[in-house]
Amino acid sequence: MSHWAPVDKPLPMNSNYLDPTYFIDCKHPDVLEYARTRTEGGTTDTEKTRALFHAVRDGFFYDPYYLDFRREALVASTILKKRTAYCIEKAVLLCAVLRAVEIPARLNFGNVKNHIAVDRLTEILKTNVLVFHGCTEVFLNGKWIKITPAFNKGLCKKLGVPVLDFDGENDAVFQQYSDDGSVFMEYVHDYGSFADMPYDLGFSEIQRHYPHIAIPENRILDLTE
Repeated sequence: MSHWAPVDKPLPMNSNYLDPTYFIDCKHPDVLEYARTRTEGGTTDTEKTRALFHAVRDGFFYDPYYLDFRREALVASTILKKRTAYCIEKAVLLCAVLRAVEIPARLNFGNVKNHIAVDRLTEILKTNVLVFHGCTEVFLNGKWIKITPAFNKGLCKKLGVPVLDFDGENDAVFQQYSDDGSVFMEYVHDYGSFADMPYDLGFSEIQRHYPHIAIPENRILDLTE
């Protein structure tokens, strides 16, 4: 079960959850075009959110082995140019395209325990806890809803877990159980919600939890080799 408490409260009148930021550059022409084409035919915010969730979830293959921590690499319009992305990148992109169609969105981060973690990744990290996992929160029908577009369909099939879908009303955070009924994902810490990517906090937490991993000066961590 998720350790996150539900957040149901009115959207503040002075909300900045529709505004462009450095990382969530929702007014960039490429972001606007991507959001527009993926929501054609959608008549409600819920329909548009579901369409964008599916587009980001399956349009970018989840790859936790190539991590580009440069500031400029975590900008939504830059992420759009990639074929693969990890959870933070996908959360930032989904947040940006939601704002691009005037749907309030923000970021949430937490630490996730993966009970069926890939052996190689667990060996590299020396733990099955994935630190500073990214999630998007969307404001629909008077409440904040958490949606995680990280795992694409192909990867879910490979891992033997159900594809995470969003019904338009309830949190879609992570598959708690795999297809055989065993525990899959568990959230163990919540960093809170943010109007923009808290870059310094995220980078420092990754360094603190994985001190044995040397991050190059250029902040591109290639774990594929």
